[in-house]
Amino acid sequence: MPSLTRFGVSLDRKLLQALDQWLQRKGCASRSQAIGELIRGALVKEEWRTEQGIVVGTLTLVYNPTHHVLSHTLTKTQHAHHAAIISAQHIHLDEHHCLEVIVLKGQVREIQILADHLRSLKGVKHGQFIMTTSGAALP
Repeated sequence: MPSLTRFGVSLDRKLLQALDQWLQRKGCASRSQAIGELIRGALVKEEWRTEQGIVVGTLTLVYNPTHHVLSHTLTKTQHAHHAAIISAQHIHLDEHHCLEVIVLKGQVREIQILADHLRSLKGVKHGQFIMTTSGAALP
C-alpha cells in the first residue's frame, strides 16, 4: 500500500463549491482523489511541455476510404514509423467513412510531428490527438 501523507488546503469558498460540483459530475469518491487526479494531469502536461522521456498518445482519424491515395499513404506512413506506432485499429463506420485509431509511443516531438502529419493528410475529415503518459514518471 502506498504511503499517504495528510495535509491541509485552504480554498476560497466558491472555489471549493466548484470543486465539489466537479467531484459530483466526475463521480470522484473524495476531494483527495480529485486533487490527486488534478496533480497527475498537471504532471502529464509538464512531461509533454518539457519534451522529456517516453510518452504515449492516441490519434483518431475519420476519413473516406474511397480516397485511395489517402488509404495507401496512411498504410505507408504507419509502416515507415512502425517503431512509434504500437497499435492501429481500423473501423468501418459506414460505406463512406472509416475510423482509424493509432496508438503512438516515443519522444514527445517525434510523435507530435507524426500525429500532425497524419491529421493533415488530404482526405482526413477529422483528426484528434490525445496526449497522455507512459506512467513511468508518475508517482
